[in-house]
Amino acid sequence: MEDEATERHDDATALEHLRTLLRIPTVSRLDESSIDWARFDEFIGALEKLYPLVHRELVVDVVDGHALLMRWAGKRPEREAVLMAHYDVVAADDPEAWTHPPFDAVVTGAGADAIVWGRGTLDDKGAVAAILEAVEQLLRAGFVPEHDVYLSFGHNEETAGSGAASLVAELSSRGVSPRLVLDEGGAVIENVFPGVRRPSAVVGVSEKGMANISLTVEQSGGHASTPPRMTATTRLARALVRLNARRFPASFTAPNIEMIRTIGAHSTPLLRFVFTRVDTFRRPLLALFARLSDETNAMVRTTAAVTQLRASDSANALAERAVAVVNTRIAIDSSVDETLGHIRRAIHDPLVVVAASTPSEPSPVSPSSGEAWQLVSESISAVYPRAIVSPYVMLGASDARHFTTISPFVYRFTPFEMSSDERATLHAIDERMHVATFLSGIRFYRTLIERL
Repeated sequence: MEDEATERHDDATALEHLRTLLRIPTVSRLDESSIDWARFDEFIGALEKLYPLVHRELVVDVVDGHALLMRWAGKRPEREAVLMAHYDVVAADDPEAWTHPPFDAVVTGAGADAIVWGRGTLDDKGAVAAILEAVEQLLRAGFVPEHDVYLSFGHNEETAGSGAASLVAELSSRGVSPRLVLDEGGAVIENVFPGVRRPSAVVGVSEKGMANISLTVEQSGGHASTPPRMTATTRLARALVRLNARRFPASFTAPNIEMIRTIGAHSTPLLRFVFTRVDTFRRPLLALFARLSDETNAMVRTTAAVTQLRASDSANALAERAVAVVNTRIAIDSSVDETLGHIRRAIHDPLVVVAASTPSEPSPVSPSSGEAWQLVSESISAVYPRAIVSPYVMLGASDARHFTTISPFVYRFTPFEMSSDERATLHAIDERMHVATFLSGIRFYRTLIERL
């Protein structure tokens, strides 16, 4: 009874800690001069108050202004592990559209139906809090890890990612080559494959590359009352239509194939026969993935999405410069150069200047076997015994990509159950998570650390 009472108290305390952190709007922006850095200082100060044992027993360093690196000394210093998350969040610029204010951390429902609402619940303060709760609880129990454990918390993952790069540089200067790095990424999800009724725990073994591609047209302006047949904006619009009509080629990479076989083996008999024979049914399966959903389509090809458009500042003046920004997510069997080449061929217009900014190549593929993989896989199974653990390629970008320079064992998994509706709130309105899954996340990190 005492253990149950202690667990209930720990759970209630953990939830309140998470709500405290969610209420601090650590919004990162591309223009760092517009960031309210006082909120980031407030967040760091809150961590010290909420997790006193962590700050007493671990060595805490601040890197690149606001990124945090915490070293938990083990019995032996070699064979280190890094547990990662980031505490910056994207903006919630339309709070009136939210069911509950984005930074109020409102809890609705009770028991298994309890939900905590707020920006950062899923991305990624929930993971920050779950890691720190796990460490604080283990410290309270007198636990000492076998090897050093580092906690790495970036402050600008959503924008520049310089915090993670600086953290990697710091670890490298210390000669740290982790046997395991775990960051956000995959999750425990349902309804991924047709006919599969069990949840799937997808663990990112790589992530797609990324580049913001600018398409720029410059030409003479003038009064809008006498437009030429081909204005700068018309030429740009034609380029975008051409690009949209010519999708990047689809293909299955090795992690794709392993995921299909692993999860597909639990489908209905007919679908299981097809999914476990990917090589035989490669072409129809590629066609299926391209049509099944936007998510499965993105799994099998480089994607391009127009996210920004700029032209004339005046309603009655022709644009002298028209620019579109195309956000590309580059398949792991491709490259930034191949992506630029495809875009130029699709547009087929030398007067549209194509250039890449902030390019990042696809990440190396970490192994889906061996000690590091087993540590993650077995810890997932201990907390989510029904889940099918499978590798996959993460579609977004994370701070983890920086860590591939110091470790070949970099994985991306957030230990939370997420419904399709909940996943749709990432970077959108009404971001939220079930309280029960947050508590399961704490148990996952405790289990993993104990196994380390």
